[in-house]
Amino acid sequence: MKYVPVSGLQVAADLYRFILEEALPGSGIEPDVLWSGLARLISHNAPINRNLLTQRDLLQSLLDAFHRDHGARDTPQYSAFLREIGYLEAQPAAVRIASEGVDTEISKVAGPQLVVPLSNSRYVLNAANARWGSLYDALYGTDAIEAPNPSVGYDRERGARVVAHAKSLLDVYVPLMQGSYKDAIEFTIQDGHLAIRLPHGNTVLREPACFAGYRGSAQSPQSVLLVHHGLHIEIQLDLAHRIGRDDPAGVCDIVLESALSTILDMEDSVAAVDAEDKVDIYRNLLGLMRGTLTARFEKAGRSVERRLAADRTFTAADGTQLQLPGRSLLLVRNVGLHMMTDAVLDADGRDVPEGLLDLLVTALIARPEVVGNAGWRNSRTGSVYIVKPKLHGPREVAFAVDTFTQTEKLLELPAGTLKIGVMDEERRTSVNLAACVAAAAQRLFFINTGFLDRTGDEIHTAMLAGPVVRKADMKSTTWIEAYEDSNVEVGLRSGFPGRAQIGKGMWAMPDQMGLMLARKAMHPESGASTAWVPSPTAATLHALHYHEVDVLQRQRTIALRQPVDLARLLVPPLLTRGYSAAEVQQELDNNLQAILGYVVRWVDQGIGCSKVPDLQEVGLMEDRATLRISSQHVANWLRHGIVTEDQVLERLQHMAAVVDGQNASDPHYRSMAPDFAGPAFQAARELVLQGMQQPNGYTEFILHRHRRRAKFYA
Repeated sequence: MKYVPVSGLQVAADLYRFILEEALPGSGIEPDVLWSGLARLISHNAPINRNLLTQRDLLQSLLDAFHRDHGARDTPQYSAFLREIGYLEAQPAAVRIASEGVDTEISKVAGPQLVVPLSNSRYVLNAANARWGSLYDALYGTDAIEAPNPSVGYDRERGARVVAHAKSLLDVYVPLMQGSYKDAIEFTIQDGHLAIRLPHGNTVLREPACFAGYRGSAQSPQSVLLVHHGLHIEIQLDLAHRIGRDDPAGVCDIVLESALSTILDMEDSVAAVDAEDKVDIYRNLLGLMRGTLTARFEKAGRSVERRLAADRTFTAADGTQLQLPGRSLLLVRNVGLHMMTDAVLDADGRDVPEGLLDLLVTALIARPEVVGNAGWRNSRTGSVYIVKPKLHGPREVAFAVDTFTQTEKLLELPAGTLKIGVMDEERRTSVNLAACVAAAAQRLFFINTGFLDRTGDEIHTAMLAGPVVRKADMKSTTWIEAYEDSNVEVGLRSGFPGRAQIGKGMWAMPDQMGLMLARKAMHPESGASTAWVPSPTAATLHALHYHEVDVLQRQRTIALRQPVDLARLLVPPLLTRGYSAAEVQQELDNNLQAILGYVVRWVDQGIGCSKVPDLQEVGLMEDRATLRISSQHVANWLRHGIVTEDQVLERLQHMAAVVDGQNASDPHYRSMAPDFAGPAFQAARELVLQGMQQPNGYTEFILHRHRRRAKFYA
């Protein structure tokens, strides 16, 4: 790799050119200011970063020693030990966040949140434009309704069922005073109110305040805009449309406000192992924040160009102009403290904390918007939203906050511009969550239960305490129920409503939308103001849950309940019964197939997030968080003799052949069998056999080493 010396640092040439030629122009920051500032940021914070990672390793070694001697079933003794070593810290008496200038999509309105790999320009454009989604398309193109599968072309019977179902939802969420939307003949605006003509006379909305505006003329609107629980619903009207011409009122679609916010991910869903990869990610972020990003691809035999959607303009009920955002509010997830990069080398030639580089580049790219030099707006309040993953406890949160303050000063940004979202996905953060909130009280815009990483950390933390339950049984264990409840309760006690977001995790089966509709209402029911979804279609369907559930009312109810007993959070998910040989074999096979199916694409093709078919051919969204669970689970069962190393190695080879078969139609795929010598198979092998030795069970170190090898020999 070629480097450019600057301000005592060595900066990879690709990164240096990107910063100098693309990111700095228009930012208002001079090159010397940026490079000298980066040097100071690294020299001051890299030693602190290293010390915090050393503290993680020390605490884990102390936990391992305790578990070897005592197991982990004596909760009072265990709690006392955790306090003694500083793992469990004193709970603050009262915490109230004071974040200012948080956009309403985060602070006041509950709705879906997308997470998308920032390495893929097409995907990020789709996600950014997922603020609005067609309910008709979402129902028609998925298993969300029971209807005949679509034939070639448009299936009229299925379409009729979609229309009927969608209108029945309107009857529930924004009902008419009399009658049903399915009987509507005409929509007009009369004296600032919505009038709906039915076969036997006119009617109005049961709640007049649900009418928000319209497009076109009052007597013949092109669309009617409604609002419910803060989310907008647009009924589009066109008698010439292929759907509208069969509808008495010309309703051609019902469009839902869907993904209110989107996390642009630099972390678990990408495979960025060097400066070249990082520049690709940063360049996509730059295009998004400046409104210039486009993606061209082939679809149905023709070339399609995708770009960012414009805002939507309506006439409000009072006759004034109403403009609504056309795009999702964009948040950026940087990497965690444990990640180092050789894209920049410090004065001693060492790799630097990658999170510091991510932070500075993210803030630099957003600066023109914040200071008013950009014609394109993401945040209407001038905030920059940065999600920090894998923080372990309040001291690490405080460290992250300090780096935000330093970066604001370096780039001459107003104090408080950089907002922090704290992922509650590591055990030491969960059990000290109130103290973590207190450490970020002036900047916090969300807490989110990343239950996948949290499960991986739970297994690794209790690695020597005993064998853990099967993955399918994990969600019914004591700790995870307490964790999900506690997260919401801490947020409510800390004053999140009206200021910040309380989030829940991902729906991992993107093809099973009917099941998602049946189950994912539990997230708004839990009091969470957002939950993650894997696609724009899933965002539109999940939006229905926020019409179904009044989240603010749920939060008021939950705030009255007795807080979770901390002791329940400290109960590790250990086996209380034996599994049969068949159950053990099934669990091992499921884990190994998931590991191999994800790792082979990560290592060989640089794909950081994949829809991997399981052994039942159900497509599951896999990223590094799910990989962490599977690899740690096998490592745990190996450690405690539930499975043997010979058994694991034999099934790894068997499952590699299975995964090869599942990917046979991919022209870019490289088979792992029969020699099993490639970097992908070796990475999977190491993740399992060396899982106990990986810091906190993280998978990145092994993945990065083998991905670099694959790139070198490609």
